[in-house]
Amino acid sequence: MRLSVLLVIIVALIAVIGVVVVGGALVAPEQPLIITASVMPATITPNADGIDDVTIFTYSLARNATISIALESETGDVFTFRHDERRPANTYYVGFSGVVDGYLRQGETVAGEVMRRLMPDGRYTWRLTATDDAGAREEVTSTLTIQDGDAPLPEITEFTVFPDVFTPNQDGISDRTAINVYLTKPSELTVTLQQDNIEPIVLAQRFQDARPGESGRYLYDYEGGVDLGAEPPPDGDYVVVAEAQDAVGQRVRRTVTLTIQDGGKPLAEIVPQPTGATVMFETQSYDDRYAAARGVEGERIAPPDAPASLSMNAITMPVGDLLVFKLTIENYSGVPIRTTGPAPGTVYDWEQRASTLGWFDESGAWRVGIDCTTAASDYPWRWSLGDADTLQTALDPVSGDPYLYLPAGERAVVWGAIRMSDIETRNPQNCWAGLIHEDVEVSNRNNNIGARQVELVAAS
Repeated sequence: MRLSVLLVIIVALIAVIGVVVVGGALVAPEQPLIITASVMPATITPNADGIDDVTIFTYSLARNATISIALESETGDVFTFRHDERRPANTYYVGFSGVVDGYLRQGETVAGEVMRRLMPDGRYTWRLTATDDAGAREEVTSTLTIQDGDAPLPEITEFTVFPDVFTPNQDGISDRTAINVYLTKPSELTVTLQQDNIEPIVLAQRFQDARPGESGRYLYDYEGGVDLGAEPPPDGDYVVVAEAQDAVGQRVRRTVTLTIQDGGKPLAEIVPQPTGATVMFETQSYDDRYAAARGVEGERIAPPDAPASLSMNAITMPVGDLLVFKLTIENYSGVPIRTTGPAPGTVYDWEQRASTLGWFDESGAWRVGIDCTTAASDYPWRWSLGDADTLQTALDPVSGDPYLYLPAGERAVVWGAIRMSDIETRNPQNCWAGLIHEDVEVSNRNNNIGARQVELVAAS
């Protein structure tokens, strides 16, 4: 008896549940997939004047779905705003300014790639399509009018990079590249250096012609960041990308390749010594065979080698004799460093300079210099870090001229002499050495090295 009562109760519960389910379906049937869809305002004027530049697509989904939004012109041209994008059930508000993926009109040519472009003025049928997970598909349509649009593209009519192979290592040879861009329309311009697996490097504009945001010519000077003390990007092939975007949102992109080779921050020093003088000084008698002038190379003097030269004592010497020095340079960077003459062992008269011997300053070249308190200019007497017999020779890829380099990680011994031919108003005076990176710097670690007091006395 008890079992039959239990069965009656179970059957009754099942019946109640069925009535609830059926009644719920009758009272609240399944909603449409697209609950609402509208666009407001229905007419836009995308010309960046701040008035009706943008419309808002509003739509609500009852279930998770994949949606697309397309607009079709009266002539049958179709423009896609959203394509097969996954959306969970929710209400969405999407701003639309009439700008869609880039396209070209029939017979039209544009330098570069049109990334985003304003649709032509006209009346469009916009279509929202949604497909849920069960494959059910719904569509809602209405109209949108575009008028008074700012249609001209922000074209990049000029885009050049020269040289397209450069060596950012501060040797004065192909250290930088010049990038030239011309915009036809006021736009936001960005120029970046790109390569797979690295963050794009934004290049800085030179403030010469067009101001940021204006139409006109833009110039970029790129040296790999070396002038700022940074290591340049690794050697390799890169893409220089110029992108211009106008106030409406139209965007044009152009690219060109650029190769970096032999790049690196050059670093060198006068090697400090654990004991004894870092810069060896000694005196020697003068001989006419050492005399040098432009077009006349005198005999090179031998480097100091006496043990007394390692001391740091003050020097007293007869006027007219030679102050001879010797030191060691180390290139502790990862790139060769360029140098220029005269060669080690060259002897200067007190009044001479490197230019009087035919050796002029060269931007990016490294040279050892000697300076004294009463010298007429900074480091007037200069020597190269070696000669053709001890250094590497490389040719300028543009001019074909040969240049001398101290290889990365190598050392060089440099020596030379100055004839102390005049007793100046300050006597004794100090003389010292420096390592000069011409038109770049004399770093603190290479300035005023091995200062020694030198006193001149009348020759007996």
